[in-house]
Amino acid sequence: MNQVEKRHPDPERANTRRRQVLDAAESCFSRRGFHGASMAEISKAAGMSAGHIYNYFDSKDAIIAAFVEQNMERVSDMMQDLAQQEDPLQALIDNAGERVLESMDPKVWMMPLEIYSEASRNPPIAAMLQCADRRSRQLFLSIVRNARIKRGLPAGEDMLDGRIDTLIALFQGLPVRVVHNPDVKIEPLVAGFRVALTALLLGE
Repeated sequence: MNQVEKRHPDPERANTRRRQVLDAAESCFSRRGFHGASMAEISKAAGMSAGHIYNYFDSKDAIIAAFVEQNMERVSDMMQDLAQQEDPLQALIDNAGERVLESMDPKVWMMPLEIYSEASRNPPIAAMLQCADRRSRQLFLSIVRNARIKRGLPAGEDMLDGRIDTLIALFQGLPVRVVHNPDVKIEPLVAGFRVALTALLLGE
């Protein structure tokens, strides 16, 4: 049994309770940070006893692991939608504005930044992130490679590795940019992203 979930006789009720804990934890972590928020505080925010919360997550690391898996599921859904597009490369370029705005939404980036910070000093959390990254990156790489081959564009391994990592870094860097410059102008930023995406996805 892993540290994220424990077995319960009523899975539906257990999932509701886990969601309740995760919502409370997200609120607490956003206000006080990972180390500032105690399990007692999270249990209070979730409306359950400290002992009860341990029926679903045995530690704060287990709660973070659940957030990592939750984000992986979100990314997988996005990749599945992308793979079903007639032209995934053009879809990425056309939808740049939507993705930029999503990445800059505090509701989306606040928890990842907290997790990244914890991963920098917590090897088990770092390992979880790296595993999730490998899975999502492989999905993305496969979609881009197939789409480039369909267009008759070069799809060499080293070239694609570099471009995929650059694309991911562009989007992962947006939350940090917002922290540094909360007044960044959105339209020019999106236009810049489209230029970069066009060069990386469609360039030879």
